[in-house]
Amino acid sequence: MSNEEKNILRGGQFTVKQTAPEDVFTPEDFSEEQKMMRDSVIEFVDREIWPQKPRFEKHDYDFTLEIMKKTGELGLLGVAVPEAYGGLGMGFVSTVLVCDYISGTSGSFSTAFGAHTGIGTMPIVLYGTEEQKKKYVPKLATGEWMGAYCLTEPGAGSDANSGKTKAELSEDGKHYIINGQKMWISNAGFANLFIVFARIEDDKYITGFIVENDPDNGITLGEEEHKLGIHSSSTRQVFFNNTKVPVENMLSERGNGFKIAMNALNIGRIKLAAACLDAQRRVISEAVNYANERIQFKTPIAKFGAIKAKIAEMATSLYADESAVYRASADIEKRIKIRETEGNTHQEAELKGVEEFAIECSILKVAVSEDVQNCTDEGIQIYGGMGFSAEAPMESAWRDARIARIYEGTNEINRMLAVGMLVKKAMKGHVDLLKPAMAVADELTGIPSFDMPDYSQTLSEEVDMVIKLKKVFLMVAGSAVQKFGTELEHHQQILMAAADILIEIYLAESTLLRTQKNAKRFGEENQKTQIAMAQLYLYNAVDIISKKAKEAIVSFAEGDEQKMMLMGLKRFTKYQNMPNVVALRNQIAEKVSKENKYPF
Repeated sequence: MSNEEKNILRGGQFTVKQTAPEDVFTPEDFSEEQKMMRDSVIEFVDREIWPQKPRFEKHDYDFTLEIMKKTGELGLLGVAVPEAYGGLGMGFVSTVLVCDYISGTSGSFSTAFGAHTGIGTMPIVLYGTEEQKKKYVPKLATGEWMGAYCLTEPGAGSDANSGKTKAELSEDGKHYIINGQKMWISNAGFANLFIVFARIEDDKYITGFIVENDPDNGITLGEEEHKLGIHSSSTRQVFFNNTKVPVENMLSERGNGFKIAMNALNIGRIKLAAACLDAQRRVISEAVNYANERIQFKTPIAKFGAIKAKIAEMATSLYADESAVYRASADIEKRIKIRETEGNTHQEAELKGVEEFAIECSILKVAVSEDVQNCTDEGIQIYGGMGFSAEAPMESAWRDARIARIYEGTNEINRMLAVGMLVKKAMKGHVDLLKPAMAVADELTGIPSFDMPDYSQTLSEEVDMVIKLKKVFLMVAGSAVQKFGTELEHHQQILMAAADILIEIYLAESTLLRTQKNAKRFGEENQKTQIAMAQLYLYNAVDIISKKAKEAIVSFAEGDEQKMMLMGLKRFTKYQNMPNVVALRNQIAEKVSKENKYPF
């Protein structure tokens, strides 16, 4: 194993270990090939999709399909598909990059693209037999066929394994007969193929099937759903009435459906986070452009402090989101490569690589989906009354953003998953939380150091602060696990508070690492606005962590233990040199306004 491989943290280890800036991947590390890919995607989107944005608000499902077909002709539906099955066979970072830049104009198209390339195609790529892959994947990779994913049912949403759809073996043993109802199925109106989950007999777990869409085979569709946003994303119920599926179309093994569904969601979560990045870039750029042109009281509103605060916070959140998404994507890609060198097949390597970072995938899904909602909301506010009009681009962006907090497992489920998975990893010995948590407990009862650290180096106090914030998480999570044990999963509000601490640590650290790496290679003067964003993000994160940790501590600790933990919280969130927040925001906003777009 190379030194670089030794420096790759396992999933969740960021809570107890430090990453060196040179070991993190940033958007500034894109290869020439990746930059060309990004530029060609932007050129395609700006030519084919952005000018037609109003059509996506008119329930124009045919137009969504038309753009999907064009995307297929460019090879962009098969970026993650191995070349052997008609795809481009690109690495994980490149697939995330394409998902990022192709998804920013319309939630309708973003949903169609994500549903097809992710949960509609990848289950076959990752779990299919050689025959299944050869038969179906090339059609999906080129866009000849469209894919959809049938998991959710009227009674089975977050509890995905509770579905009632049944699969019964035919008398001749050649088919499974499927009966049941699926709902909220993206791409249903134009899908040629469904990945369907059903239960065989009284199996504990559901089973996956590849089902061709044939109306003559007992498959009927409900009417198009009327939705808050993503108006031209085809969303229908799918009914199966004695639908015959050849036994060779079972996906993976009997009872493996829940595992397929969960692993597909892990990939879907990080891709969904990526799909919310360019939406923010475009909203920020449109909002800044408007603020520079909108004159009130004889002054462009971009010059007003209230607007500067909004622009700065929007840009900072996006910068943090980019930093975290590409950090995790590269970690997954490195883990996939390690697995392949150890002899795993591409399928096994990708599954295990993504599964390793399932905690980070959940963190990113929550953080970025909430940031895109805040960004679009502030975009409306900067536009003022015009922002509320359907004539301006903000109104549809805001409506489209709302679904991201529900897709791929609700944000509430993902918050609890992130902490739950981390605790399970600790119990398996994959992440040593116990020793660091005990060390923090000892530190709380010990005499604090009154030495004044030397913070003369740029961002040195911020680096120290992230280390201290990790101690907050260990203090809260360690005490909660100790108090509740296996019952912790029933204390959802405590889990949610711990998850918010976890999310802010990962985002703040990723932002800091990106900025440190780039300041070192490009010079601090070149990165002064990015340094300001790293400082502003951390300042906000400290506030959120203080609030959430206090909420948890006063809810499960009492007496002297509570007092000690609250004192520890104060110590671990205390700045030596508090940043001038208004000055940071002004610096960031002025840079963005001057460039008249999101320029980082």
